[in-house]
This record gives sequence, C-alpha cells and structure tokens, in this order.
Amino acid sequence: MPVIRRVKPADLFHLNLCNLDPYTENYDISFYLQYLMKWPSLFFCLEENGQIVGYIIGKVETSPAYLQLGYARLLTRALEDACQLQHAWFVDLFVRESNSLAIKLYESLGYSVFRRVVDYYSDDIGGSMKGEDAFDMRIPLARDEHKQHIRENGREYHVTAEDVF
Repeated sequence: MPVIRRVKPADLFHLNLCNLDPYTENYDISFYLQYLMKWPSLFFCLEENGQIVGYIIGKVETSPAYLQLGYARLLTRALEDACQLQHAWFVDLFVRESNSLAIKLYESLGYSVFRRVVDYYSDDIGGSMKGEDAFDMRIPLARDEHKQHIRENGREYHVTAEDVF
C-alpha cells in the first residue's frame, strides 16, 4: 500500500530514480534541498515497499514503473490540501505541451491552461536551438472564490519564461 509522507533530507538521494522518462527535467541535489529548506510542508513523497516511487514539490514525478496507478493524482491532491491550509489562491504547474498524458491527467483533476510559456524547456529539439513550450496549468483553491487567477483560452496566451519568474 502506498504511503504519502513529507520528504526528509535523506530522501533527496532517491528522487532522481523517479525522473527517468523523457518528459522530465533532472536537477542536482541542491535544487531539491533548496525546496526542502524553503517549503518543507509542501514537499511530499510517495513510498511503496520502502522505495520512493513518486514525489511532488510543485513538480510531480512518478517512477516509470509506477505510472498509471493513480499515484500522481494522490500526490497532487496532497499538495493541494497543504496549499489550502496555507490559504493559497491557486496551485499551478508546468507541463510540456507534448505531454498529452499528463495534460489529460491534470485536466481530469480540474486544472486548466493559464498560459503558454514559449521555449520554456531548453531542449535542442532536432538541432533547431528552439526549446519546447510549456503549459502553465492552474487550479483555483477555496480562497479564489471568484476564479480571478484562471482564464479562458490560456493556450493562446503566450509569454516568455522571463515573464513568469
């Protein structure tokens, strides 16, 4: 039975095993440590039989062998619940525009595209020196009663990465 729990520092050495699919960015341990130090209450992992098979820090990842088992859904809901407790307006995430499986999952959870971030992923696709666009997808939380932080037709609203951060 899978268990969702908060990430501990020792867990950071085991997260990259979840990042083995082609849609996933890999980061060094300092990236994860920075998140753990800043937002420990928003950093969860999913453990099965003593092995970390998924995690979420505003970046959900599930080991390829554990895809399609509903674990990303469990992790996403855990993050949303934690954000509700902190009175956040919304939860957002970035997903490659080509990752149709993930987009379908997030839409089934109530997320919608807020904007397209042009060339967000810095892959050199086909030698073009052009990256892949990301969809910034959001779900409003209870604090956003009037849905002020989502928009219609977000796929047509183009921004650069500099506009996002």
